[in-house]
Amino acid sequence: MHPESVHLQIRLKRLAKLGTPSPSPVTASSSRPVSPPPPKPQPKPVTPQPAPVASSSSAYVKRAPIGPVKLDFPSWESETVSHVLRVTLDREYAEKRHWEPVWLKYLQEELESEQPDIPSPQRLTADIADRLLIARIDVNPQAMSDDLDYLPVLASLPADETVFEYLVGCWKRHNTVKTTLSKKNYATQDVQQAIQVLDKLRDLIISYAGLDLQDPEMFAQTQNKPTGSHELVSSLMSLSSLSGPLSSSSSNALLSSNEVPVFLHDLAQRFEPDDELSGVLGSTVRLLLFHVSLARPDGLGGADAGWRGVVAGLEALVAVKSIAVMITRLPEWNPPTATAPDLEKTSLMGPLMRLSVFGREWPTIAHAYFSEPEKRTRADVESSNASLRGTLKSLQSSLFQAFNTIVRASPEAREGVLQYFSRVVSLNVKRGGMQVDPDTVASDGFMINLQAILLRFAEPFMDAKYSKIDRIDPYFLGRYSRVDVKEETRIKATSDEVAKWSEEIQSSGGPATNFISDIFYLTSAMNHYGLNRTLQTFDDLHKQADEVQRHLDFLNSSMATLQPGNLYTARTQAAIELAKKELSKVHMDQFAYQVQLLDPEFVFRQIGFTNFLETWLIRLVDPKKTHPSPTAEVPLPKEIPTVFRMLPEYFLEDVVDFLLFLMRNSPMSFDLTGKNELVIWALTFLRSTWYIKNPFLKAKINEVIFFGTLGYGRERNGVLGGILNTHPFALKHLMPALMSFYVEVEQTGASSQFYDKFTYILKAIWDNPTHREALNTEARAVDNFVRFVNLMINDVTYLMDESLSELSQISTIQNEMDSPEWQTKPEQYRRERESALRTLERHASGYTTLGRSTIVDRLAAMLDYNLDALAGPRCQDLIVKDREKYRFEPRQLLSDILQIFLNLADQGEFVRAVANDGRSYRKELFERAAGIARNRALKTKDEIEQLRIFVVKVEEMKATLEAEEDLGEVPDEFLDPLMFTLMRDPVILPSSRVTIDRSTIKSHLLSDTKDPFNRVPLSLEEVVPDVELKAKIGTFLAERHNKSTALDMPERDVVKMDVSE
Repeated sequence: MHPESVHLQIRLKRLAKLGTPSPSPVTASSSRPVSPPPPKPQPKPVTPQPAPVASSSSAYVKRAPIGPVKLDFPSWESETVSHVLRVTLDREYAEKRHWEPVWLKYLQEELESEQPDIPSPQRLTADIADRLLIARIDVNPQAMSDDLDYLPVLASLPADETVFEYLVGCWKRHNTVKTTLSKKNYATQDVQQAIQVLDKLRDLIISYAGLDLQDPEMFAQTQNKPTGSHELVSSLMSLSSLSGPLSSSSSNALLSSNEVPVFLHDLAQRFEPDDELSGVLGSTVRLLLFHVSLARPDGLGGADAGWRGVVAGLEALVAVKSIAVMITRLPEWNPPTATAPDLEKTSLMGPLMRLSVFGREWPTIAHAYFSEPEKRTRADVESSNASLRGTLKSLQSSLFQAFNTIVRASPEAREGVLQYFSRVVSLNVKRGGMQVDPDTVASDGFMINLQAILLRFAEPFMDAKYSKIDRIDPYFLGRYSRVDVKEETRIKATSDEVAKWSEEIQSSGGPATNFISDIFYLTSAMNHYGLNRTLQTFDDLHKQADEVQRHLDFLNSSMATLQPGNLYTARTQAAIELAKKELSKVHMDQFAYQVQLLDPEFVFRQIGFTNFLETWLIRLVDPKKTHPSPTAEVPLPKEIPTVFRMLPEYFLEDVVDFLLFLMRNSPMSFDLTGKNELVIWALTFLRSTWYIKNPFLKAKINEVIFFGTLGYGRERNGVLGGILNTHPFALKHLMPALMSFYVEVEQTGASSQFYDKFTYILKAIWDNPTHREALNTEARAVDNFVRFVNLMINDVTYLMDESLSELSQISTIQNEMDSPEWQTKPEQYRRERESALRTLERHASGYTTLGRSTIVDRLAAMLDYNLDALAGPRCQDLIVKDREKYRFEPRQLLSDILQIFLNLADQGEFVRAVANDGRSYRKELFERAAGIARNRALKTKDEIEQLRIFVVKVEEMKATLEAEEDLGEVPDEFLDPLMFTLMRDPVILPSSRVTIDRSTIKSHLLSDTKDPFNRVPLSLEEVVPDVELKAKIGTFLAERHNKSTALDMPERDVVKMDVSE
């Protein structure tokens, strides 16, 4: 094929891209290395844009001193076209200027053959600018040519200049000419005519620049460097001065920071009307947002912060509205086939959003900033935190600005952003599960960054006065599918109830969703699937560190027992080193997580959203819908609003989990805000516990208050100590809330688990007379108060029994370890026993502390049992080493118990209760306890005497009771079915129709409000007295009563306080 035909076909392809008519073939010499251009394309007219000021050429029209100057338009046009495109049809002119304007020899010959009568050299005009430009682009300095006359032209061309570089140079010169023109004193008509020429040139240059960006292979290009979109990406990334190493320079950028926005605007203005923008800039967007610098192992922590250049380029792109809209239309914006772990790598914004400091995805950062964590000083750690947090803040701020700019570009773009956020949530529902495989979900860093972005979107509607809170649609989750919660557990509704409710809501119609509702519910969902799962990962690191440390302690203890030369020494030492490395890695990961999760700015925003969510939840159930001005009245109404029941449980649970995380890890974060809202929210639902179905969720709300009373630093009363003792809402509702929940939690079988937290909170507020008065008020409701006290007694008994039992086991293991046979035991056996000892030690110290503090201050029931443990036969089992380690003080505990006996010695009912205790009471036990108390100077002589008199009373009461019970064989119908004792006041249970003693069923109902025989709910008021049976029992007692008694012996013979041990 003739070379001319080949070049002609290439030009036809270009013109087809530009949407222009095909040129007519022309005749030219076969020796030409570059073919002549076809007729010009017809670009759309566009509005001229301002351009940067640059120096003007001396070839332009001279400035007139006064009045408008007449412009020699033909000369100006020819000079301008030549200057902008750097071309000429005059060989002599080019040669005199060292071929800087490229002499288009073959185009000159072609034009002369077409119009032989035109004077030579031919003037350059805008009408032939397209042919001039194509001819110039076709000049390939690397092409072989046998035209010796044209070799100087080829040799003078810039080395390795790309088509894009040439076109950008034309564009810059065009802008310079336009700026210069505006400063000339030309007549208005001449200026307008000149501007038309410049606009044609600009459109032509931008059209070909767009073609080059879209398909650089259409043109003859250098092979020595990237072309097309790569060149624009380089200019975009150069917008950040920190995008490269310190030694690099951005001065070689093709477009300056002032020129990039104008160039992008010109591209958008040219191609957006024809919907060609995605074709022109799509590859540029992909190259930028999938840039290789975003996948480097050092990520945010590297010296070559290429990600900053990516961010700067993104900001420049989205600043043009049409480009921002175009980006959301690209298939990579929200890839339809992406999975949860893939989305952050295959979506356009994913690579930027996954940048973080978490060790799993970015281990290099943890090693670089927190290596050898055991040697790090606090100042060193804080310095690393400040550096990384500053980088994170910069990243998250830039990401938010980019998303926010896109959202404001158009309704279509805003919907694209919301759909992307929604997609992230829906793909990561697995993160809400108990056990999560990290390879099947998005990374923690990606999710936390998105959480930070959503928090910033939420800020405008979270004002201090809650003026926009009612704009949140409470029916959003039932009406729209933006957030899919079909599989989520609801606060107090079944799946069938939810399905029916959603159907009713959707059929009833309603207003269109608003942006505030979208962001509120998306942020709440991201709380659950993003932040909450990351907090659990952080907690898992703590558990892992504890496990590794225990293993290391065992290895060290084993090493200490090995004799020199033992075969296991080297193996054990290697295991120790391995454990140390593992522990060091876990600590590095912990530091890395703290950087992002405890960043003060992130925490402050999260507390702000949590406050808003707490207030919104209360307002939802407030009958007046006015909370927090004024505060909702509690207890809340018995009837629960349907919309509240239908909410996912995570609306409550995530609030609790975040608050607990802060209480444990950064309690000082509440210094600025959050305490009042927390207390009001917690007490509102604790006083109205029927609003929440999950008993463990209620317990976690109590746990927040408990952690709020724990001291930290110099704050002895904890985060909430001051609020609980001063805030009017707390003074009024804290005590009844705690007591009612304590009774209710027993139904879960976990009351003893809450007991320690309850007593600690009680201790924190006990000195406040207002709280004491609230307790007295609650005590007037006798039935509930008796049930409350009974449960406390049960828990005290359980805790004391557990503590003494475990102290006994500790003593056994310690004695075993001290024996000579210990070293002969197998290593596995010794390891298991040492592990059991550590577990017992952790439990025992907590149990003994709880037991002693409560017995002294509150309860005296079951004293016989505790006295038996401390002074009876089992007391030898409680001898352990380092009693202070377990906070076990047996002498003080014994003294406290005896003092309670003395305090209650004059109470007849108490004497009778002790005498009636057949399980633990024995007078010999008191005699031994009195001896210990005297020998250890625990009690005075007078107190010992008072104790003796008390025991005499107990023995006399016991003798009386035994006499009453000496009745011989008792008919089965008179015996209590549970206690197998003679019934004194038989009653009939209404549902099971079982006859039982009133005292027995009353005692049962204190702990369990159900019939013990059929589990039907039951109250004491429902039982029916069995009058007939009671009469029979009375007759039986009158007939069988034994008149003889054991009360005739002298008092001194009843009890002998033997002080000997």
